[in-house]
Amino acid sequence: MASTVYAFSAPTWAASCCGGGSASALVLPKFSQAMVDVSVDYESYDGFWKSDGSWSPDPAGSDLNQYRLNLGYAYRLAPRWQASISVPYVWNKNQYTSFSRNTDGLGDTKLSIWYEQFDKVACVWKVKKWQDLIPAVYWGGTLTLPTGTSQYGDVVDNFDITGLGMYRLDANVLFDKTVYPWNASFSANYGKYLERPVNREYGTYVEPYDKQRGDRLNSSLSFGYTHFTEEMRSITGTIAYAYLQEDEARIDGVVDTTSGMQKRSASATLAWASEDRDWVAKLTWSHALDKEGWGKNFPTTDVITVGVSHVLR
Repeated sequence: MASTVYAFSAPTWAASCCGGGSASALVLPKFSQAMVDVSVDYESYDGFWKSDGSWSPDPAGSDLNQYRLNLGYAYRLAPRWQASISVPYVWNKNQYTSFSRNTDGLGDTKLSIWYEQFDKVACVWKVKKWQDLIPAVYWGGTLTLPTGTSQYGDVVDNFDITGLGMYRLDANVLFDKTVYPWNASFSANYGKYLERPVNREYGTYVEPYDKQRGDRLNSSLSFGYTHFTEEMRSITGTIAYAYLQEDEARIDGVVDTTSGMQKRSASATLAWASEDRDWVAKLTWSHALDKEGWGKNFPTTDVITVGVSHVLR
């Protein structure tokens, strides 16, 4: 179902250490004071990977979609420290065979803090010494707050869900390097969910139990090329590969062998930045291949993201 995987869909934020590059996290460019980011996601669902990795199409007549409005804000706390918040609002629009349901609500909120392990901008025009090859490195942490509607609340079925209903702590790392006109980035986060008590599922009260989702690994590798106009505005094209894995959950300490998931996807991004890099606009298409072995316990989706960010110096 479309809404069950909302929290696994990562928005494509606008900034890199240079401003306007290919990084995929809500991160302030070096020496900037703040940033406002607004993006819209359209996610279309078509098929599902089973637990054995085989792929199955949705039933005839199904049309499963989710729309998200993401609001993000980043602020510099100190020369090397910055923090950010992102809040999504979610619309589910689903037709499943003869059943139709449209719902909306707040999604899960994310709070992040980042440390910059570099003193100056790592983007260079020409490699003159080996130090010019050192990337910008960010270390961070993210707390996901279950502000969305989950299966453990007053809902009827999956079509009402806008969040996971659990707290999660992530350790993050981001490497970003540009030697104009080429750029590359690698990001990864490893998350642990906090165990929570459950006494209701899809609006029905059940025998109480404790549940903890499995550890979550999400990584992405991207490469891009930047073209500069005569006015020094930039146009960057980027391709990326992403891998997501979540281990099996535990119920009252016992492994739930029906849980756990994987997803592989590829994406392409086109970004435009103003001459001073204060404004960045991005268009991203992310595609999960409907092939066996590319996922597990996960829907196949196409995600189109349109976003704009403004950097405050």
